[in-house]
Amino acid sequence: MNPKLSSDTPESRLRVEFNSWATSGRGEEMAAHHLPIVLPMLERMQPGPRERWLDLGCGSGWLMRMLAERYPQAEFTGVDISDAMIERARQAAGDRRNLRFLAGSAGRIPAQAQAFTRVVSVESAYYWPDPARAAREIRRVLAARGEAWVLINYYDDNPFVSLWRRHLPVEVHRLSARQWENLFAEAGFTHVRTERIPDPSPTPEVYNGRWFRDAEELKKFKAMGALLIVGAAH
Repeated sequence: MNPKLSSDTPESRLRVEFNSWATSGRGEEMAAHHLPIVLPMLERMQPGPRERWLDLGCGSGWLMRMLAERYPQAEFTGVDISDAMIERARQAAGDRRNLRFLAGSAGRIPAQAQAFTRVVSVESAYYWPDPARAAREIRRVLAARGEAWVLINYYDDNPFVSLWRRHLPVEVHRLSARQWENLFAEAGFTHVRTERIPDPSPTPEVYNGRWFRDAEELKKFKAMGALLIVGAAH
């Protein structure tokens, strides 16, 4: 256990919650859930073959494993607040030399300044206890001309996530696209922009889950799209 997260803090509560996700195997489910919006993001990024990547909120490490196979000459680091997720990510990584996983928080990223050329975060940012501090930390660890790419489904401009808060067991932040833009600009990023990435995956005819009222609302949620926040370090 990370002693810095051992007391009753927002970070410790997040760690406990996502450790339970790891135990129940939910980390491995994230690839299927998020790949339909992550692939379009990667197409927009046009990464180089020798970059240094950080995945903040990496979960079980599925995205970094996929990219490590695609770019064997690049370096990949995954950071997650859940030590159980990190353990599962390390086990799945095997002996890949260009891939490592570290326990840490968005408010205190375990890396030196300017360590990375790309920082990505998928469906993690609204869990950050202090989004402004996290943005400053991302800016700190980005090298000159590096970029941050943050992708989330839970944001204020999407009316079809109204049921989510009652089912999320930890504190979350539902910010608007403009608020995210301002937050990253205040952290020192330039050329900050946002866009939406629709989810093209098929929607079932009948939906019985708890996150949406019915299949029609789920379909509208996917059409509205995930929010992508991009900022550059110059």
